Amino acid sequence: MKLSTRSRYGTRAMLDLALNAESGPVRLKDLAQRQGVSVKYLEQIIPALKNGGFIRSIRGINGGYMLAKDMSKITLLEIILALEGPLAPVDCVDAPRLCPRSKACATHEVWRDVRAAIDGVLEAKTLAELAARHTQLNAKKKKA
Repeated sequence: MKLSTRSRYGTRAMLDLALNAESGPVRLKDLAQRQGVSVKYLEQIIPALKNGGFIRSIRGINGGYMLAKDMSKITLLEIILALEGPLAPVDCVDAPRLCPRSKACATHEVWRDVRAAIDGVLEAKTLAELAARHTQLNAKKKKA
């Protein structure tokens, strides 16, 4: 299973907003430049993050985007689900009725467990933890 570019860039955008939360609204142009992503691509990602209740827009000359709730209350699973939808490694995990074998299929159970494991890892990580780890890694990088 592979996460889409949309999920990777969306998670990076959320991390950027978390790291710059104290500075006020972040302009899309600045976010794009720091993350090496086109403004056009971010414009496709931002609505899903807004609809998910993670970010809000501020209008005006000093406007931009900010986190809509505390970064410690946002999990990576929530972000990925907003951008990607359910993370099922195979279709029958989300819709077992579509597969006539699902009730007696040993692999179905494995795929279900894989999904539960992935969801568990992403649910256990908050945006605040990711921001703290980013800061820690970059502090080490500066010392070296």
